[in-house]
Amino acid sequence: MRLIRQCYHSAVLLNSIGFITFDKLVWNRSKQWFCEPFTFRTFQKLSGLAMMEIKENSENAGLFCPNPAVRGMVNLDRDAFSKTIQVPVLKIRKEIINKVMKTLKHKLIHRPHLKRIGDDPKDDSIKNVMLDPFIVTSEDSFDDRDREIFKQLDISPQVLQVDLQLTYENFKTDEILEAVLPKGQDVTSSFSRVGHIAHMNLRDHQLPYKNLIGQVILDKNPGLTSVVNKTNIIDSTYRNFQMEVLAGEENMMTKVKENGFTYEFDFSKVYWNSRLATEHDRIAGFLKNGDVVFDVFAGVGPFAIPAARRNCIVYANDLNPESYKWLVHNCKLNKVDKKVQAFNTDGREFIRTVVKERKHRLHVVMNLPALALEFLDTFRHLLPEEPHSEVVLPTVHCYGFSKDDNPEKEVKDRAEEMLGTTLKNYSIHLVRKVAPNKEMMCISFELPAEVLFGTQTNNEGE
Repeated sequence: MRLIRQCYHSAVLLNSIGFITFDKLVWNRSKQWFCEPFTFRTFQKLSGLAMMEIKENSENAGLFCPNPAVRGMVNLDRDAFSKTIQVPVLKIRKEIINKVMKTLKHKLIHRPHLKRIGDDPKDDSIKNVMLDPFIVTSEDSFDDRDREIFKQLDISPQVLQVDLQLTYENFKTDEILEAVLPKGQDVTSSFSRVGHIAHMNLRDHQLPYKNLIGQVILDKNPGLTSVVNKTNIIDSTYRNFQMEVLAGEENMMTKVKENGFTYEFDFSKVYWNSRLATEHDRIAGFLKNGDVVFDVFAGVGPFAIPAARRNCIVYANDLNPESYKWLVHNCKLNKVDKKVQAFNTDGREFIRTVVKERKHRLHVVMNLPALALEFLDTFRHLLPEEPHSEVVLPTVHCYGFSKDDNPEKEVKDRAEEMLGTTLKNYSIHLVRKVAPNKEMMCISFELPAEVLFGTQTNNEGE
């Protein structure tokens, strides 16, 4: 919808200077923009009057931009965003206001926290209905259907202009940050929500404005009480990162609900990524009643707990003592603690000492994308005896980051290098795009018998 509106506003501007001609552009009942007729004109040398029209329309395009004086602001001053604009209004009698609002729905002004119906200062029986200045410029902006309803209700189609005071509350997050940050620089308004905490990854050029950005995010998102920014890369050992509070309280104890499960933890001491909810659910979809699941890097339990709820036998491990503590806590919180055996040890040690079960369908989850592929060599000759016809080979789900142009091939090559064999039964899934040139991938494969069985060798990855 936002893209459609931008296209519409661009068309209005081009129409005003003679590049496009259209009679009407409306949102019809089939929820499509309808335009007829529509023609492009060739570029011609613009007259002085046309240049003035371009300037006027350029100013209109910035009608809903905050006061230009806020550019470069570091400490948030909400009053500085106020500005007065002119908007079109229709004067409607109070007793019929509800009947006409549905008709005018797609022509009303849309601004956060803005009342679109106002009192008329000269007549208590009249209401001023504020319209979108980009859509309604004159009486000609109304179509035949509008005019018919106006006629039935005895409403004058005359469009008047009134002053409207816009304040900080009426601007969107992106509009505020684009007005503040230097022109031409990327604006970050996205964040991951972790309970009451908004987690941001600001870029270097945004750091001078970090506290203002944090306060705007806090103001514009009800339910948030804290905004934090990651200050360094994830610690590969414990998978947590240093962070600073940009706005709000410093309470990092939070509660998250995901796929019907509840997780509690100290966000400053454990790893949690809200963008992996779909992946947690995808892996759970592979599991069946009675399966055995080994979660090598379990964190606070987003893979282990759904597996246990599916009546799987779960062995869950994490090296981080804080993650282990909250893993145990969340298993009890979700009433699956009888089905999950938790461990607090190194991933390699966990594989060597715990991943021995072979009597049921087995799944090994290795969600440490920065390093997990390097742990695959631990499976080499893990079991000394020879394979037999009834052996059930584990299915491994291993995560990894890739910056390669062909991430599927690159992840597969790395997995095969660590396993010392060629994979035949495997699949590769794109989990998410972490950065413009960085993908998070999941390779799932049946662990080959020639890798799992044989004489144990010392394969310590760096």
